[in-house]
Amino acid sequence: MKPIKFKEQNCTFAENQPEYLPLPAFKVDEPEGRVIFCEQLSWSERLRVLLKGKIWVSLMTFNRPLTPSFFTTKKSDLIIKKPE
Repeated sequence: MKPIKFKEQNCTFAENQPEYLPLPAFKVDEPEGRVIFCEQLSWSERLRVLLKGKIWVSLMTFNRPLTPSFFTTKKSDLIIKKPE
């Protein structure tokens, strides 16, 4: 998987940190401090998910409490456009 840019992104994490991949993200202006990002799967990863039905996740907490995480295949589950 690799992080990808998307229309709503408004920041990039780790942009000048060579030990990490840059992470294009959308920081939501709300008290919860949500950050949304998107990963693109390679063809072999897509096939593996199709056959196995599993995605493994590793989160760095730097020995702080784990924050709630949510994974989905639909952007509309995360980015909800407000009516104008």
